[in-house]
Amino acid sequence: MDSPPLYLPLLLLTCLLTLWQGAGAQSLFTIDSVTLKLDPSGEVTSGTLMNLNCEVSVSHDQSNPMTHSFNFLRDDVLVYSKNTTESAALHQLNPARAANSGTYKCQVIVQDKSKGSRTHRLTVTGLQTPVLQVTSQILFEGDEVAATCSAPDESGSLLFHFYQDQEKIKQVRAIGNSVGTRLELKHAGDKHLRCYFEITMLPDAGRSNNSNTVKVMVKELFITPVMNILPGKNVIEGDIVEFVCRVVNPPSNVTVFLNKDKRVLKTASISLSHSLRVLAEDSGEYVCKVERGNVQKEAYESIKVKELFSKPVLVMKPREVFETERFTLNCDTDRYSHERINIGDVKYSLYRNQVLLTSGGNYSATAHPSLNGNYSCQAQAQGRGQTKKIFKNSTQIVLKAKVPVSVPLLSVVGGRLILGKPFQLQCQSDNGSLPITYTLLSPHRQAEFRVVRRPWDLALFNITSIHRSSDIHSFSCKAENNPSQPYMESSGDHLRRTATIIEPVSRPVLTLTPKMGDVAEGEDLTLTCTVQRGTPPITYTWYHTKSALPLLSKTTNDMRLSHSFQGVSREHGGGYYCVTNNPSNDSQRSAMVTVGVKLAGWKKGLIAAFCILLTVSLIIIILVKKCLLPFRRERTVELSVKPASTKTDETLRLTHGEVNEAANVTPGVMGRSVWSDHVSGSESDDQTSEETTEVPEPQYTEVHPQEVGPTRAPVKKGTDTVYSEVRNSNQGESASEQADGLGSVEYAQLNHNDHESEEPEHEPRPEPEPEPEQGSEQDGQLE
Repeated sequence: MDSPPLYLPLLLLTCLLTLWQGAGAQSLFTIDSVTLKLDPSGEVTSGTLMNLNCEVSVSHDQSNPMTHSFNFLRDDVLVYSKNTTESAALHQLNPARAANSGTYKCQVIVQDKSKGSRTHRLTVTGLQTPVLQVTSQILFEGDEVAATCSAPDESGSLLFHFYQDQEKIKQVRAIGNSVGTRLELKHAGDKHLRCYFEITMLPDAGRSNNSNTVKVMVKELFITPVMNILPGKNVIEGDIVEFVCRVVNPPSNVTVFLNKDKRVLKTASISLSHSLRVLAEDSGEYVCKVERGNVQKEAYESIKVKELFSKPVLVMKPREVFETERFTLNCDTDRYSHERINIGDVKYSLYRNQVLLTSGGNYSATAHPSLNGNYSCQAQAQGRGQTKKIFKNSTQIVLKAKVPVSVPLLSVVGGRLILGKPFQLQCQSDNGSLPITYTLLSPHRQAEFRVVRRPWDLALFNITSIHRSSDIHSFSCKAENNPSQPYMESSGDHLRRTATIIEPVSRPVLTLTPKMGDVAEGEDLTLTCTVQRGTPPITYTWYHTKSALPLLSKTTNDMRLSHSFQGVSREHGGGYYCVTNNPSNDSQRSAMVTVGVKLAGWKKGLIAAFCILLTVSLIIIILVKKCLLPFRRERTVELSVKPASTKTDETLRLTHGEVNEAANVTPGVMGRSVWSDHVSGSESDDQTSEETTEVPEPQYTEVHPQEVGPTRAPVKKGTDTVYSEVRNSNQGESASEQADGLGSVEYAQLNHNDHESEEPEHEPRPEPEPEPEQGSEQDGQLE
């Protein structure tokens, strides 16, 4: 096989390279402008030739022309499209019609770019005159003619109207510009037909002119129905009557009907005959109707059928019967035709639930549920010259024997009553036909009546209240539904068995144990709540005034309930009360009792022991002091009175031992100064007796200045003069009293500078060195 030439692969590669470059190259362009022109513009009349010219200006880099897609839009709906390399496109409306009215716009698409022109409004006024055509111009009355109304140059959805002379006879909506329909012409004569149309989507365009007028001749249809009744129009029940209905000189396609009371008895073509054994209800008007197309002609005749015998009437006596009572049924007729039958020719039969009960017109029995049902009577007779019997049925009677009322039961509505509050009583019988009259009886009330007429009604009696349980026994009720029978009266046993009588609780009494209301700490306290009356169960609730929450709530059947506190404390003191309640929901509150909590016995004993111990301690202290006081009085209190010295800070002091003794005196027995002024002998005695129970104050030495007398020796201390005087409290006392040391000792009163500070109570003072005595003066001592 020869190898391919070498230039073929090279040529193939060159072609592929060229195609790749052409596919990958992108042309550069821009749409400069799009212009739409309407010629003529604005508003034009229908039938005008309209030119819509769209021009586009495109700048590009290719030498080959570009393809432009021109799209003409009316009201944003595409109506015309054209693809061309030309820079302009023309869309013609030839001719322009009202349906072409709207807002126009030209949209140009070049590759992936698009640009639109400005919008222009076009209004086309006037509509095309339609054309009316019919299939036939000669018809019979009642025939239909096919008519077509068209406007070939119009477009859109059109609504066509058809007129016969000045009367609108039809309206048809069409999708296109023409419509065909059938028009019915009812009456004979010359008819003038025309049509016009409207554009559904353009109501402002108005209606078109009337079409051409088409004359149609409608001929009268000469069809006359005739009806004959044989043997005549006045007949008796059981007679056979023949109805003949026919058309004189009938045209083709004629139908004959025999009707009575809008009921078709028979139908046929051209003529008919109908036979009927008549009854009284067959009396009335009959219609013979002839129909051809939409044309109808009618003939009317009436007959009167006399009753052979009247419709039987079934009568029950009494009209309402109760069980166990007698009732009778009687069937009879009140009229008959003397020409055809005698009264004895009518035979009767009684039926119950369409089953023969008896042959004859009378029936009597005792009412019982098994005899309940629908009763009817049938009468039959055959007139002279007739071949068949006439049967007539009476109206049915429904027998449902009434049930005598049973003994009523009197009960409390809800099953319970509360003494002192309103309640309702219901009187009801389990058996008994409605209506039932109930009467409530009570020796203390006027009789009340309730009539129950419907199964869902109740005989309810409103009672204000009763205050004793025994009062419920005084109520009774009676029921009756048959005036000929005695009423039935209730007994009180059922009411006593079924009624729950609730007595509200009486006001409770709260008692304490111990009864005094005061209890010592640590002891037990019992609160007992007691009621005298009330239907159990009773709920007892205890409250403490220190808290809004209950202490305890408990339900029991007892008339008394206690609540105890074990080991009371101070917090248990205060007011207590209890609240009682029972199913009457009428709460009662007791009076409040106050509980006082005393100290415990051991605390009282401890306090008493402490008081006794304190008292004994005080007594012991007093006794000890009394025993030590004589010993203290025997001791000598020496007061050193020193002569005047040149030292200005030297003071007159007690001996060191006396200061210490004074410091040891119990402060609690000091009540007055131990120093006194110079008094007489009798006053000294009294003062001495007082000093047996008083101890001089140890911290201070009270010094009083004395006048210089012949018996006093002045002593100089600094710039002050201190006098010391020793004398008996009473110079006239006996020597034995002086020997016993019972004389009143006048304490030295030292006149000292008031501003000189006192030395500390327990600090020992150094004794001053003795100075040379002047004259024969000696140290004065006080006993």
